[in-house]
Amino acid sequence: MAISMRDVDPAFQGAGQKDGLEIWRIEKLQAVPVPRESHGKFFAGDSYIILKTTARKNGSFQHDIHYWLGKDTSQDESGTAAIKTVELDVALGGRGVQYREVQGNETEKFLSYFKPCIIPEEGGIASGFRHTEINEREHVTRLFVCRGKHTVHVKEVPFARSSLNHDDIFILDTKSKIFQFNGSNSSIQERAKALEVVQYLKDTNHEGKCDVAAVEDGKLMADADAGEFWGLFGGFAPLPRKTFSEPNGKDTAFPPKLLWVNKGQTVSVDYEVLTKALLDSTKCYILDCGSEIYVWMGRETALEDRKQAGLAAEELLREGDRPKSHIIRLMEGFETVIFRSKFNKWPKKAEAVVSDESRGKVAALLKRQGFNVKAVAKSAPVKEEPLPQIDCTGNLQVWRVNDSEKTFLSFSEQCKFYSGDCYIFQYSYPGDDGEECLIGTWFGKKSIEEERAAATSLANKMVESLKFQAVLVRLYEGKEPIEFFPIFQNLVIFKGGASTGYKKFVSENGIQDDTYSENGVALFRVQGSGPDNMQAIQVDAVAPSLNSSYCYILHDGDTVFTWIGNLSSSMDQELAERQLDVIKPNLQSRMLKEGSEYDQFWKILGIKSEYSSQKIARDPESDAHLFCCTFLKGVLKVREIFNFTQDDMMTEDIFILDCHSCVFIWVGQNVDTKIRAQALSIGEKFLELDIPMENLSRETPLYVINEGSEPQFFTRFFTWDSAKTAMHGNSFERRLSILKDGIKPRRDKPKRRTTTSSHTGRSSVPDKSQRRSTSFSPDRVRVRGRSPAFNALAATFENSNARNLSTPPPVARKSFSKSSSPDPVKPPQRAASIAAMSASFERPRQTLIPKSIKASPEVKKPQSEASKPKPEEDAKESTPAVKDGQTVTPTIQEDVKEDQPEDEEGLPTYPYDRLRTSSSNPVTDIDSTRRETYLSSAEFREKFGMTKEAFAKLPKWKQNRLKIALQLF
Repeated sequence: MAISMRDVDPAFQGAGQKDGLEIWRIEKLQAVPVPRESHGKFFAGDSYIILKTTARKNGSFQHDIHYWLGKDTSQDESGTAAIKTVELDVALGGRGVQYREVQGNETEKFLSYFKPCIIPEEGGIASGFRHTEINEREHVTRLFVCRGKHTVHVKEVPFARSSLNHDDIFILDTKSKIFQFNGSNSSIQERAKALEVVQYLKDTNHEGKCDVAAVEDGKLMADADAGEFWGLFGGFAPLPRKTFSEPNGKDTAFPPKLLWVNKGQTVSVDYEVLTKALLDSTKCYILDCGSEIYVWMGRETALEDRKQAGLAAEELLREGDRPKSHIIRLMEGFETVIFRSKFNKWPKKAEAVVSDESRGKVAALLKRQGFNVKAVAKSAPVKEEPLPQIDCTGNLQVWRVNDSEKTFLSFSEQCKFYSGDCYIFQYSYPGDDGEECLIGTWFGKKSIEEERAAATSLANKMVESLKFQAVLVRLYEGKEPIEFFPIFQNLVIFKGGASTGYKKFVSENGIQDDTYSENGVALFRVQGSGPDNMQAIQVDAVAPSLNSSYCYILHDGDTVFTWIGNLSSSMDQELAERQLDVIKPNLQSRMLKEGSEYDQFWKILGIKSEYSSQKIARDPESDAHLFCCTFLKGVLKVREIFNFTQDDMMTEDIFILDCHSCVFIWVGQNVDTKIRAQALSIGEKFLELDIPMENLSRETPLYVINEGSEPQFFTRFFTWDSAKTAMHGNSFERRLSILKDGIKPRRDKPKRRTTTSSHTGRSSVPDKSQRRSTSFSPDRVRVRGRSPAFNALAATFENSNARNLSTPPPVARKSFSKSSSPDPVKPPQRAASIAAMSASFERPRQTLIPKSIKASPEVKKPQSEASKPKPEEDAKESTPAVKDGQTVTPTIQEDVKEDQPEDEEGLPTYPYDRLRTSSSNPVTDIDSTRRETYLSSAEFREKFGMTKEAFAKLPKWKQNRLKIALQLF
């Protein structure tokens, strides 16, 4: 239905086209803009219109319109504000949600715009109906009552003892000092929030220069501050049990009633079940829920009908004597989550297709009315983060779950997952404030429930063993977040399973085992953003699995094809070539461009058929929402925190940050231990109930983050100060310390422990030399196939499951010392093989596509307590040792025993067996980064097949490869 713009106030021209607040005050029945410097200053005798415009990530604008009515405003001014609000919504294209705000009973959404609070002043602007002079006065003592755990409602009360009670927080603002009186029944969170009001009064009324004191209800103990506080009231006297109370205006038992508004009159609608089908797009309705009254306006209704519906809702409040109930007006297609939850099975929300057209019509109408409308358009879409918010140079350990146990995977196997299995991974990496640790579970699509439960339990125990300093994440195949793949860098996901649980399940249920076989037919889709973030995912070996936007690897035994989609990039093609080293390392593939395939290719896939060309999109990240959670007896209750900041998260509570693509469960340090253990269950319940009604998947990634261990991919949603989470005490004690000191809080101890022993005995915090190199050099040579010398070395030092070493080695990644792990088989010493390998380094090699791979860490035998070696160090850097909490810089022992034989360099020499890191009697007083120099010249030549001088001339990476082969690291 066409809407006339003749009655739209010109003051709303160009409103809502940028992120932020816009405010108008009703003056002489007209909307007059309020200067930005006066935002947040309200007068009890006036009415205001407030527009909050939020630029969303999808490029659209969200509009929330509030009209605020002071307690002394006239009925004409409040009526004008209600009508002007409808006009503003029309000027915005009918997208806004409108809220009626009454002084003293504002919604939390409204108060969140003016943190920490609003304190209306007496008086008002001169108008045709009321003339009130603003009372400018010197500072006088004022008493305020504060209520609210998450958002503070502040109200001035008479400065008298009778205003005090045991349930609320009171702030007494005197000329030289501000007192906060904490009622004995108030919560820690309420006391902490009230301190924000104290800070506001200190900055606003005292220019930041005054004393602050906290007075506890019923606790005198000869406290000077308490004595001074009660002295202002004429001396101490016990308070009555309840001396000050107000009706809260809430009627939780009120049954919803649906009313149709016809020419300003309400008509009751009969129904058995409240459904969306009862709402007609050509009409306006009122849904009366007691504490909230919703006005629903169909998108085909006239402007006058919408105004009449709003006035009818105002009249409904007056007749029912419910001055504290809220009126919320919504346009069809832009209903709030709470409104939709009132109906039975409200259809899943979809983007309103008429919105852009409506905005265009509004812009055209405004232009014809003479308004200078530049644009009524969308905001610029917020681009998704192109890079993961995690450091990818850390240390990774992976376990496969077998029944109720976990099996550690070697380096060559830790990047090979099966869809029928469950995995646990532990990743330690450098963060902004020290070492971070991430412990996660990954569930394959066909994994069994028993192993999923076992993986969850084992991962929880790992986090608990690290004293909750690690982040816990639960992931499902196909729903991995952006941080997951770069951790593994080169991940291959096979069909089937290798765990005992999966094998047993397939056998017992008579299901065909489709586990990947090197000799069978398999098709892999290759994807990723670069050499350090690439995946090969096995898909059904049929033509519809192909996609023009990707590259694929198809093999039938030793027959290998690389299929290049027409829409794939050169990077996609390079990644496919790199993945061949993992899937079929010793075979050459035939490259096929899309459209020029061999008949044999289609024969392997069964039959040629149509396939897609649309790139698979990952779950988009939407605007983040923060919820405070309570979880009692299996019942989850949440409360949304609007316009949230770090300070909104209290250490006594659990919060959920929902950004659609993943959900974070933040657990405060002072949360009860029993509740802390249920953090993952709280997240699962949140997904099950789909509280934001965003059609969240049950497989959405869940992170459990403990206060003080927040990773960067969580803190990026805030302006984060890690020093606040490192403070001791509860929320009130922390904020009182900050308020009194007036300085940024100092940490009493490092946020992260410098070293942490995991349950396996491995160090979970590597030094820089132990981190994997993620750099990619275009000059690095890539060679398909192994040289004879390399084959000889592989036969000697590799087992049948070892990773392909056909490419030049990267920077060596040192392994961790450990106290308990399966004893590996000691490899035999083969000097001839090493000599052949060293000779092969000097041979010219074919230059193909550059490739980076990770070197396999050494697995070492457990050491006895009496003979543990010193921490190993890289040739370029060394990691300081930690002893009794103090950092000790390691030094090289220069003194040499007189009876110890010396080499040409003047260094002592030792037998090879004592220089090995896995030795039962290792040498201690040596430079551990140069173990090979302590071999005698004869034994050096025997082991390395060359002199020390020739070895020194080799590039560093070649030296490291030889030392890895001999396990001298």
